Amino acid sequence: MEEETQTAPREDVDSLAAVDADTGNIFEKLDAWADGFFRLLPNIAVALVLLVVFWFLARGVAALVRRSGRARGRDNLGDVGASLLRWLVMILGVMLAVTIVAPSISPGDLFAGLGIGSVAIGFAFKDILQNMLAGILILVRQPFEVGDQIVSGGHEGTVERIETRATLIKTYDGRRVVIPNADIYTDAVVVNTAFDKRRSQYDVLIGCSDDFDEACRIMIEAAQGCEGVLSDPAPEAIPWGMDADGNTVRLRWWTDSKRSDVVHVWGRVIRDVYNALNAAGVDLPYPTRMVLFHDQTEATDGDRTAQREGWPAKGDSPEARRIADAIRTAATRG
Repeated sequence: MEEETQTAPREDVDSLAAVDADTGNIFEKLDAWADGFFRLLPNIAVALVLLVVFWFLARGVAALVRRSGRARGRDNLGDVGASLLRWLVMILGVMLAVTIVAPSISPGDLFAGLGIGSVAIGFAFKDILQNMLAGILILVRQPFEVGDQIVSGGHEGTVERIETRATLIKTYDGRRVVIPNADIYTDAVVVNTAFDKRRSQYDVLIGCSDDFDEACRIMIEAAQGCEGVLSDPAPEAIPWGMDADGNTVRLRWWTDSKRSDVVHVWGRVIRDVYNALNAAGVDLPYPTRMVLFHDQTEATDGDRTAQREGWPAKGDSPEARRIADAIRTAATRG
């Protein structure tokens, strides 16, 4: 019997040959990549050295800017400027290193790619960049400084630090509030310590029959004697109104602008002015209200069929009587 020889199909032979050819191509590419890497080793070494040089250069520039800011009393501005310049120098160093490693890439291509990337980054980090720009403007224009006492967004306290993203304030009850710089820059901010002096005022109600001039004199003398009240500008008292329960006098005085001085002097002024007015016999009236029940002031008190229940008197109304007479009559019957 003749032995039957089995041969592989033609298609399988062609596919195996293709695999062998592709494997050889892969090794050729790997070999070419290795040769290219070894040829680029000097460029890579130069690029690494350049990065190290730019790293030290960035640190030196940052230290110089920070030292200059501290010398001028602008510590926060120096810190922010140093951080931005450090990153700028490092980005420039990375771009130069890329052009050394890949000579086919020109600096113009890098700047073009950086411009497109900046637009994308701007859209992605819009809020962060907005706060950063607002922080830089605050540091440059200085509407307030570290240590100032401000009111912003319903928060009041002492400025601890101004960063690129937010401003940190310490409230008077010992809490920290972080306010985004964009909110501070676009909203109204009250700087309580922008000036050395700060005015306080309080309305005092005196009796309707009391003399305005005498009450004003007593209040001014009492305020002048309080510790912490400034003599220039001097305290003043102004007749301010004739109200339902008495006459109003507005007392004004000046103190140091710090919150602690304002609060403590306020308490001393209120205390001393009250004692002085009370000692001088000036009336300090409380709000007074009188409720009059008309049906309890008439001779028919107790007779529900004849009581007017507070309506105005007419021609056939019962005879009115005084409350004192009613009390006397009730006591006699008792």
